[in-house]
Amino acid sequence: MESFNIINNEQQQQFQLHIDGELAFLEYRFHDGILVLMHTEVPDQLGGRGIASALVVAAFDYARTHHLKVKVYCPFVLSYVKRHPELNDMVIKPS
Repeated sequence: MESFNIINNEQQQQFQLHIDGELAFLEYRFHDGILVLMHTEVPDQLGGRGIASALVVAAFDYARTHHLKVKVYCPFVLSYVKRHPELNDMVIKPS
């Protein structure tokens, strides 16, 4: 997988990647001390480069570093977590 410089834009509550003049992001919120992953968006022209997966990795790295549980609403992140069961210990199922 290509290496990306992902930033945490806390003001916009997004993990972001600016690349080739485009913006890819994973939107999040905090609720009761839980990191809630809402929506991932990668422009079509950036597809197929592993950018969405890199955003998810950045979000889970952030959560692990800050000792946060994660709740997932984004369909892409849900499918990523299913493929990576090592993340299950961090995930709280939505109610």
